[in-house]
This record gives sequence, C-alpha cells and structure tokens, in this order.
Amino acid sequence: MTLTTRSVIIDVDGVTKTFTTPDGRALPVLDGIGFQLAEGEIVALLGKSGSGKSTLLRCIAGLIAPSTGTVAYRGTPLTGSNPGVGMVFQSFALLPWLTVQQNVELGLQARGVGEAERRDRALKAIDLIGLDGFEGAYPKELSGGMRQRVGFARALVVEPDALLMDEPFSALDVLTAENLRSELVGLWEEHEAPVKSILIVTHNIEEAVLLADRILVLSSNPGRIMAELTIELPRPRDRRTPRFEALVDTVYGILTGREEAAAAATQAAPVAGGARPSATPVSAPLPDVSVGGMAGLLEILVARGGEDGLAEIADELSFEIDDLLPLVDAAAMLGLARTHDARLTITPEGREFVAADILTSKQLFARHAAAHAPLVRAIVQALAATEGHTLREGFFLDLLRRGFSLEEARRQLETAVDWGRYAELYDYDADDGRLTLEPGAQAAL
Repeated sequence: MTLTTRSVIIDVDGVTKTFTTPDGRALPVLDGIGFQLAEGEIVALLGKSGSGKSTLLRCIAGLIAPSTGTVAYRGTPLTGSNPGVGMVFQSFALLPWLTVQQNVELGLQARGVGEAERRDRALKAIDLIGLDGFEGAYPKELSGGMRQRVGFARALVVEPDALLMDEPFSALDVLTAENLRSELVGLWEEHEAPVKSILIVTHNIEEAVLLADRILVLSSNPGRIMAELTIELPRPRDRRTPRFEALVDTVYGILTGREEAAAAATQAAPVAGGARPSATPVSAPLPDVSVGGMAGLLEILVARGGEDGLAEIADELSFEIDDLLPLVDAAAMLGLARTHDARLTITPEGREFVAADILTSKQLFARHAAAHAPLVRAIVQALAATEGHTLREGFFLDLLRRGFSLEEARRQLETAVDWGRYAELYDYDADDGRLTLEPGAQAAL
C-alpha cells in the first residue's frame, strides 16, 4: 500500500517556527516543513543539533504552535494539544512521587477515564512493556531502561494513532538502548503495540536506518527537509549487511555533503575577527566533545595521510559513524578539518595544530575558538566588557535558554568552559559559578 492510499494521520503543511533572541532578533528554527505521517509506517526525523527536530515534534504534538503553516490531525488543523498522539521523551519525564502505575495512568486520568478502567489499561500496558511486578515501585527504584519503559507504557496506554518519540534511547547505555529498540520493533511487527504509526526524532543515523520505513533528513539553522529516503529492508535489520551499510553511507553523505556548500559560502564572507556573520551561540551550538578528543581525531587523520572516509575511520577504531560526528563537527567548526562526500580532510591549520607543542597548541586553539566558536567568543566578549572581567554562569545560561532547554544550555556552557579553560581564555570557579577572563585573552579576538 503506497503512502497516497494510506490513511493520513498527521499532515504538516508549510510549518515555520521563529523564536526571538535576547537582543530582539528573529531566530528561525524551522522553515517551510511539509510532510505526512500515514498509518502503518515508522518515520524518522534525522538531523544534527540546530535542525529543529524537537521543535517540530512539539509542533506536531500541539505543545507549541507554528509561527506559520499548519499541523492537522486526521484532516483537522490543531488549535491546541494533539488528541491523537502519545509522546515519549528523552529525559523519561516521570513524576518521582508517583508509582509506576500512577505515572502510567496520568494520561488516562487527564482524559477523564474512570478509575477501574484506568487501572486495567495501565496494568496491561505495564505488562506489555515488560514491567509486570513493578506497578508499585517508584521511579527512584528503577534503572534508566526501566524508567524509559514506564515512559513507553504511559504513551501507549492512551492507544494513540501516532507515537511520537524524542530521542528516546539517547539517555540509555548502549546495550539497554539496543534491547529497547529490538523490543519496540518486535511489538510493531507483531501488531501488539496499540499505535498506527510512529514518528521518532533522532541524531543517530544507524538508529534511523534500523527503525524507519522513511527517513526525513533535516538541514540546520533553520531546519528544512533536504532529503527523504525510503528504507526497503526487511525487519529485523542487520547492521552488517552491505545494503544497510550503503544506506548509512548515503544518509551520512547527505548530512555532511549537502550542507558543505552553504557552510563554505558562510565561511567565505568573514567579518571582523574572523567570525561568521550568521553564527550565534544558538544558531551554531558547540559540539559536545573535549579538546583532547578532537585533537585525537586530527592526529589519526594525519597518520592516515590527511584524508580518509569517515566510515573507514570509524571501522578502524571500532566506533559507529555517529560516535565520530560530534568530533568531526568540532574540527570543521574551528577550521581544522573539512568534510566532503563523507570524507574528512585536515586543513593546513589542522596540521599546524597537531604538529605544535603544548603551549603553541593552546594558543592556536584559543585563536580558532575565539574566531569560530560563537559561544566561546561571546563569553570572552562579555567578560571583557564587564568591570572586574567576571560574570556568574547564570548570566550565560539565561541567554542560552532562549534557544535551548535548560539541560541543553548547561551542556553548551560546560563545553564552552572546557574549551575556554584549555585555551586559557577564561577560568571557571565551580564553588560560586563564576567565569573570569584570563589576562591577554582579548588578543585572541
């Protein structure tokens, strides 16, 4: 049955979403998104940080309204929360003072379902996802995987037309995540899950190819659908088959190659200090990697002749390609490497950084971070403009919260602190949460 003959559950038509930055500028997060989610399919929304995946999912759930465009459920445009969806969050989002059963019953209680029916349906959902016997347990008594199972049960108990999942496995260890994915596929294939379709947000390429019938690849800043792929592999899928590996390579090529021209065009028009004119701490988030990790990747690249395919590097290191993506993004952001057609090439600046002694490498990193990492640059500029050259971390967290969740904002600031400390641009006092400019840091701007 083709998409055109299936019953359409969700219709996203021309959705844009724009937020406002602290200085009053418009920050577009989504731009002209359009697609349909039909009965009988799993669709993955795949993209890097800044592609607006989670924002789009919240528009579909009716938790936030698009700036323009519409989201329709069964042909009716949303004016509030979507009555036909259940949602699974990355952070579990359980109420700690409620038992497993009480957490699962919440959605039914909100819909006015009677107590006896709530209990029966909750117990069936708990049994379905493998937590029978833990009905009276509290979240603090459960492992991460068990807590996420409660999240699945809470979403499934309302028997939604569409199950929306926002990176539901990313907070779990590798083995637990793999087990839950397999169980989800099993429930779907055996038609045991009381849902008609699934929409999953992920940044993990292999996860998307493992689970989805279709993959929508989003570009970043703002998010646009730049490719759609149909995955015609039987389930369960084997990562080791040539067809699977070829699909992963194709998706990776789309994520890196098609954005390369835009990135190059942006970098070709520098402003004073070398910063890219459109880059802000929100529009160009820092990849969550250490300086040492990125330097290690560059050293490996030099040892392999200065250029190699990412799939080959990942295979040699026994990593997944997705494990390398943040390191690659960091090196590319700082101008130390560049990507093209799923290949990574070190730049002259990258070679200079790898060959330098420790003191010189710190100075080089300081220069590149201050020029090309917007949050690092913003911190240095803010500290330089403040009497005493010191500010509390809350100042930067408040600014970052305009474009990130609190958890994401903290992660961004932690990365910026690590980078800035290594570069000796600023120091951080964990006791009072203050950042202080290091002497001579302004020379790197």
